[in-house]
Amino acid sequence: MDESIWDAVRAARGWLDAANGAGDAELTCRILKLTEEAGEAAGAWIGVLGQNPRKGVTHTRDDVTAELADAAFTALVAIESLGGDARAALLACAEKVRSRQR
Repeated sequence: MDESIWDAVRAARGWLDAANGAGDAELTCRILKLTEEAGEAAGAWIGVLGQNPRKGVTHTRDDVTAELADAAFTALVAIESLGGDARAALLACAEKVRSRQR
């Protein structure tokens, strides 16, 4: 992955730490933010399918892609906020998935 992604993750964590601190309540909010972002992706997909008869089709697949990217980025910031290394955690996860396919 491009180094700018990891720089952006660390910068976001630093910005949040400076603005809100890094106590357990703040870390809880950062983890819960992931659920919020996932809900936005789900809502966008519902909008693609037009499943809400009152609203009809309201989103595109590109909208869903953007929301999923928001969720992924939010997860990486949460990992860093917990003191983890987001890059290492993501690589370990990828390797775990790859090992299942062998």
